[in-house]
Amino acid sequence: MSKIQTYIALLRGINVGGYHKVPMADLRKEMKALGYTNVQTLLNSGNIIFDGDRDEEEKIGRKIGRHLENVFGFSIPVLVRTKETFSALYNADPFEDVEVTDDIRLYVSFLKEVPQNQLNLPWISEDESFQIIAIRDKEVCSVLDLSVAKTPKGMDALEQLFGKEITTRNWNTVDRIAKKLG
Repeated sequence: MSKIQTYIALLRGINVGGYHKVPMADLRKEMKALGYTNVQTLLNSGNIIFDGDRDEEEKIGRKIGRHLENVFGFSIPVLVRTKETFSALYNADPFEDVEVTDDIRLYVSFLKEVPQNQLNLPWISEDESFQIIAIRDKEVCSVLDLSVAKTPKGMDALEQLFGKEITTRNWNTVDRIAKKLG
């Protein structure tokens, strides 16, 4: 077994609304400074594919988070997944039975730990605009219907149910990352 593993780091709360700006070129440079190789960033929202020595995902996330906080001057929560874990989620295609329209948004929320609460799925918000359709290990798959509510409260519901140590990506972003992984 190789000592090198491909990982995906998902950063929370950078480059949102002009706050916590982190240029992707700087992010790649800092990942390389930590000794990671084959570093690629995807989009501007903090998605990093990189190679590193095999280690616990949480330990890698803490190491990256501490380093980035020292460099950029603010806390950046980092959740890490292996290529295999990420690809398994993608290949399971949790949204295959969802009819997608212009108003439907598909999301995957990445959690730091396996959730302790047991939800009856699908969990549907009070206004029926948001539903959690699947929970896979440390990932929550959800659907937002903008035709029901123009103000998406889904992220608030996710934080209430699973805490703040979470970061969410739309399925299109997950798709793009998975295709880069090959």
